[in-house]
Amino acid sequence: MILSDKRILEEIEAGNIVIEPYDRKCLGTNSYDVHLGKYLATYKNRVLDAREHNEVLHLEIPKEGIVLEPGTLYLGVTVEYTETYKHVPFLEGKSSIGRLGIDIHATAGKGDVGFCNTWTLEISVTQAVRVYAGMPIGQLIYFAVDGEIETPYNTKGNAKYNRKTTKPVESMMWKNDF
Repeated sequence: MILSDKRILEEIEAGNIVIEPYDRKCLGTNSYDVHLGKYLATYKNRVLDAREHNEVLHLEIPKEGIVLEPGTLYLGVTVEYTETYKHVPFLEGKSSIGRLGIDIHATAGKGDVGFCNTWTLEISVTQAVRVYAGMPIGQLIYFAVDGEIETPYNTKGNAKYNRKTTKPVESMMWKNDF
């Protein structure tokens, strides 16, 4: 079950959903709009290794925007910091973003109950497109959870994306045992 706008507001008031900064104008019928932060990152190497720490280069989006090119994975970040304690947050691209040929996540659109951070975006484009810091980029949708949560994400000892950040975070796959 997806939460409605009224239910999202109730959960914010109850402290079960935190969105900072919060702007009432960003609340949709059953979602909340999030915006592209001012930092992007790209991987230093063209060939990535799942067993190695793949380093990134961070860059700041200038006022005039930046052109994203096909064939490169860009890591972005949301302006909004969120916390979710009783619901599963999903991040989807806005339809206007999709119509520009921008995908904002490769596979990681779902958060976990207890996720407390900004959202790293896995941005790819089908053709060159100029983007700007602060532009609407996605929307958070909240799903109700059936049953109690044993261990929220923010209390897991092995959670890899718990450090609060304003910059995109590279893959931490290399921390897994395989």
